Amino acid sequence: MAQLSDDCFAFGGALLSVEAAAALIAARVPPLGGTETVPLAQARGRVLAADLFAPHPLPPFFNSAVDGYAFRHADLRAGEETRLRLAGRLAAGQQAAAALAPGTACRILTGAPMPPGADTVMMQEDARLEGGALLLPAGLRPGANCRPAGEDVAQGALALPAGRLLDPPAIGLAAALGLPALAVTARPRIGVFSTGDELATPGTPLGPAQTFDSNRFSLLALLAGLPVEPVDLGILPDRAEATRAALREAAGAHDMLLTSGGVSAGEEDHVRAAIEAAGSLVFWRLALKPGRPAAMGVIGGTPVLGLPGNPVAAFVTFLHLARPLALRLCGAAPVPLPRFLAEAAFPYRKKAGRREYVRVTLCPGAPGGLPVAAKYAREGAGLLSSLTQSDAFAELPEESLGVAPGDRLVVLPFAGLF
Repeated sequence: MAQLSDDCFAFGGALLSVEAAAALIAARVPPLGGTETVPLAQARGRVLAADLFAPHPLPPFFNSAVDGYAFRHADLRAGEETRLRLAGRLAAGQQAAAALAPGTACRILTGAPMPPGADTVMMQEDARLEGGALLLPAGLRPGANCRPAGEDVAQGALALPAGRLLDPPAIGLAAALGLPALAVTARPRIGVFSTGDELATPGTPLGPAQTFDSNRFSLLALLAGLPVEPVDLGILPDRAEATRAALREAAGAHDMLLTSGGVSAGEEDHVRAAIEAAGSLVFWRLALKPGRPAAMGVIGGTPVLGLPGNPVAAFVTFLHLARPLALRLCGAAPVPLPRFLAEAAFPYRKKAGRREYVRVTLCPGAPGGLPVAAKYAREGAGLLSSLTQSDAFAELPEESLGVAPGDRLVVLPFAGLF
């Protein structure tokens, strides 16, 4: 008697590793090309199109890092207190009218240019004023509490590389270098379909055998966090010819297509066959749980990704397939998913040969220790609420056979993924 497998989607054929899928994407998908210039205020999340070399040194001049007193280090007396005459005051935005004379010190505030001749600053809390004289303790090194010109970025140095995702620190650096706008790569248009007669769009009447479509809106929201233009293409019906025609037409108007559902081996799963009929299939099925049934193909030169229909599986495969593919189209440098270590508070068994993601909640561990990861109570890939009631995915590598309480885990925090 045949033994039926209790492993969902356990149909035959080799499974592709996540790394192999990423390598195929890098090898087969070139960046789109094309650039535009945007003001700094609109640059967040875009991809820098060309290396940015500093047109000016940062900081642009030798200045004080603290509120204190500027003086010549050579005026300090070895091993004993030094008395200097106080002459002048400089605040940020002011420039000294003349060089600092030997034997004198200048009151200086943070960010003010150092007066010519001065090379060291004593913090105000370490100095004493006595009449019109300044008393400085011994032991300060030359150049203390100062910022040389170009200390942060030297003029002509590479400040930001091409392919950098422009986050707030990168935009702040560009502003500090005096650049009002940046050349960024073009945003690819990414069309998103859901598939299945059982789906209804939220806000429309729900049939007796239907459920509301969630994947399309989750995927559009995930894409909104990337430098792309997401396009809602609606729901594909469970009809082979209609699916082929819709994918073929959409491929001509978009730079990438993303579908969910219809990539397994069921009688009403038409996406994989439609990709093969209208173009070519690059791979199908990953060594990944949740998320095994996933397909990548090309139709008319446009990459097409078919993600699983189960919501959690769609999230996981998006992170490993759609995200790197979209970033590749944008010309972005690879951006690894955020990961950190945690301590398992649960037992779990798995099969070797596939990577698994377990939903966990995180809480502080012992003082000085790792955070503790507790497994979400239920495991179904269709439980969308599990993503709202947990904090992270625990990543169990292909060679792992499971987890025991106290084991160290790599976790991917939802806050950095979504």
